[in-house]
Amino acid sequence: MRTLVITQNITVDGVIEATDDWFAQAGHDAELDAALAAQRDMSDGFLVGRVTFEGMRDYWGPKTDDTTGVTDHLNRVAKYVVSSTLKDPGWVNSTVLSGPLTEEITRLKELDGSDIVCTGSITLCRSLIAADLVDEYRLFQYPYARGHGERLFDGTPPQTLNLVECRPFTSGASLARYRVVR
Repeated sequence: MRTLVITQNITVDGVIEATDDWFAQAGHDAELDAALAAQRDMSDGFLVGRVTFEGMRDYWGPKTDDTTGVTDHLNRVAKYVVSSTLKDPGWVNSTVLSGPLTEEITRLKELDGSDIVCTGSITLCRSLIAADLVDEYRLFQYPYARGHGERLFDGTPPQTLNLVECRPFTSGASLARYRVVR
């Protein structure tokens, strides 16, 4: 069975909105960038909501000068977009999931393959958490307290998590990996 992973860049106070006051620090730590690439490369499925999908498709899809490996990865992996309005995703290897969320994700998790990663897509992430579909969290935490903004766990049910990795980086950021205890 495949693992559904929520991967987020997050502040120490839990904000995941990628605003310029803290998210601009990303990309300035080679060790952190390598960890992000390694977790990306462990997946063969990418799950997002429509708004995040369209933004990524329009930015990364046509990109030809990317040296980070993100474009190659996104063009290669299976992309799943949860949407009740999108009909033609317009990006290679993309599938629109328009049925009941629990059924669609359960079906994906039963397919052969490696991790399915969900990133961004705060509404979708909260729906996945509420439906108890998430198996693991990979939180790339930045040393910044924003004080306000969209938080990953706002309004979600309580969960017990097991810390399986905690790794600091020279920039002061860290990776915390948690598995959901069921």
